[in-house]
Amino acid sequence: MNGNRFGPIPGSTILRAVAGRNAIVMAANVRIASVAKGIFRAAKDTDSAVFMELARSECNLNGGYTGLTPADFSKRMNQAAQDVGFDAWALHADHITVKNGDAAEIDSTKQLIDAQIAAGYTSFAIDASHLFDFEGKNVREELDPNIRITTDLARYIKSKMNGKDFGLEVEVGEIGRKDGSGLVLTKPEEAVTYIRALNESDVWPHVLAIANGSTHGHTYDALGNVVEQLSIDIPQTKAIAQALRDNNLHVGIAQHGITGTPRDLINLHFPKGDIIKGNVGTFWQDVVFNVLKVYEPALYRNIQEWTLEKYRPLNPGKSDRQIFDGNCKMAIKEFFRDLYSLDERTEYAIQSMTYAECLIFFRAFSSEGSASLVRKAIQ
Repeated sequence: MNGNRFGPIPGSTILRAVAGRNAIVMAANVRIASVAKGIFRAAKDTDSAVFMELARSECNLNGGYTGLTPADFSKRMNQAAQDVGFDAWALHADHITVKNGDAAEIDSTKQLIDAQIAAGYTSFAIDASHLFDFEGKNVREELDPNIRITTDLARYIKSKMNGKDFGLEVEVGEIGRKDGSGLVLTKPEEAVTYIRALNESDVWPHVLAIANGSTHGHTYDALGNVVEQLSIDIPQTKAIAQALRDNNLHVGIAQHGITGTPRDLINLHFPKGDIIKGNVGTFWQDVVFNVLKVYEPALYRNIQEWTLEKYRPLNPGKSDRQIFDGNCKMAIKEFFRDLYSLDERTEYAIQSMTYAECLIFFRAFSSEGSASLVRKAIQ
């Protein structure tokens, strides 16, 4: 993509290579770039393909809440891959989110996509799942706003990529949305109707993100304590994947919100091969902050105090721990200079912790060996 043999490759190449295999490719949401080398080292040592990604809220033309623009993020990920010498990775635009679909939002979205393409992104996730017609007379009508916007943006990406291959992820069912009965889950009929409609418009996603009980970030109990996430509905996920196969729709599942899910459960019970891409985000942020607690306690305390002072008034009734856990990501941009000028010992500890945790994720995902599959697909 950029003349660098360790630069990103198309997300489509990776996803096609693992399709039908008993494996999940990890998509690492890298809010603090210090973790990238540890991830790439673990990927290289385990021969695991990987996606490196940030969402629109985290990385946009103004830096999002991480302080990174698409060009900054691309530069840092490319440098980390070059330093490690790893070649089987994609640069992914996670959650290119559209919330109302008006002309101004679509125009700003296309400007963001232009910047991502210029920065060398090789994979894109269009998230128009917020657009749902509750007055629709059938599933097709309910999903029509999502289908229209997703089709428009997917065609735009294709036209701007000028014939270059790229990964495409789309989303049906807003992740973490609740109604009076709890989390709203995607139904197999919705997934089939959605993908079929996109295919009819010559849009061919490689993966589909669904609402299957996961939530982004941490899961809390009634007292505000972080607990394991056990809410992912595995039978529902299998049912959706089977419905897609039964209708000859060639798309895998992208599992969002994995942070907090026990990795032994992932290893033994996740339907690998149905799920082919697994997003891990908040986990890597936690690694950095846990290292800072010991290596840079003054900096950690400053981050903690800033977060609590800013977000306590907005979260009445919540414990300080829950307020911090839920909002500390907003401090990344505020403390950008500090986080990117850590001493060598702190950086080493962050990369080492990331490396070790990544080994466990790659084993749980059964992704070891996937990088070789990708290389064979390229030859």
